[in-house]
Amino acid sequence: MSLVSGPGRAQEYGSGLPGELQLVVDKHVRYIQSLDKRKDELEYWLTEHLRLNGVYWGLTALYLLGHPDALPRQETIDFVLSCQHTNGGFGAAPGHDAHMLYTVSAVQILVTVDALDDLDRRSKGGRKGVGTYISQLQNPDGSFAGDEWGETDTRFLFGALNALSLLQLLPLIDISKAVSYVQACANFDGGYGLSPGAESHAGQIYVCVGALSIANRLDLVDRDCLGRWLSERQRDDGGLNGRPEKLQDVCYSWWVGSSLAMIGKLHWINKERLAKFILLCQDRELGGMADRPGDMVDVFHTVFGIAGLSLIGFAGVEPIDPPMFTMSSLDLGYKARVE
Repeated sequence: MSLVSGPGRAQEYGSGLPGELQLVVDKHVRYIQSLDKRKDELEYWLTEHLRLNGVYWGLTALYLLGHPDALPRQETIDFVLSCQHTNGGFGAAPGHDAHMLYTVSAVQILVTVDALDDLDRRSKGGRKGVGTYISQLQNPDGSFAGDEWGETDTRFLFGALNALSLLQLLPLIDISKAVSYVQACANFDGGYGLSPGAESHAGQIYVCVGALSIANRLDLVDRDCLGRWLSERQRDDGGLNGRPEKLQDVCYSWWVGSSLAMIGKLHWINKERLAKFILLCQDRELGGMADRPGDMVDVFHTVFGIAGLSLIGFAGVEPIDPPMFTMSSLDLGYKARVE
């Protein structure tokens, strides 16, 4: 799956065309299917470090659009497993170093296509090997490193809880310490940062609230305070930004919207205006979504725009599970979160 941007652009503000409020499902499906056919473009190779993430973004967008079979299942499984290392972790593409973020995407893909049995059959250590790799990245203070080089970030903590819950291996880590670390990242405005003392940011809020949701500790969130901060992210055109004084971006339809959903405050934003903004970010001719109207489309903004529509119950989009970022309809066969 390529992270190449374009070739199309979202429509400009004020185009006023009657079709602007329609989700062009078929064109988005064809756009995603085309992404791995652009190997003659330099940008295809310059974004190889995001290849596995891109597969997950494209696959999830297709599932949300009701086209789960639009990508070849076996080829998808084969590619994911080709990215695995002997230590259980996954890299962005074959030959890339293992990292938490790619490992999480790998697990999410395999769960989405119901291929955990393939992981057990074809990789040394199976799902337990993946769980061991993740658990060994937990630090004494409860935080998680992204890889062997030690960078810490609340994204990695959330990723660990997300993947281990999907693998039914949460007992491999110290959840109470992870929760304590998340709480250390809380700020006076109700938000959370990437580390203790860092400013609140909608993306980091999503991962921290998502981690607390998986750990069944949403009781620790100041819902009213956080709800106010998140709802203030909506701009006049209905779009959402990630922090004060920043431009709106369609990806925050997910980061802000899912956080509000987890704390029961999604009704604190105007859903109709948000839906209009997201749909204005489409390329109605070639498919895909951009960060904002008039910009070039890419698969990252496409999946998060569609996920935002899912959150607000837009017709024709499948429901999604906010803390897990997986389809609500997936038959996981178990409770993903801590009871």
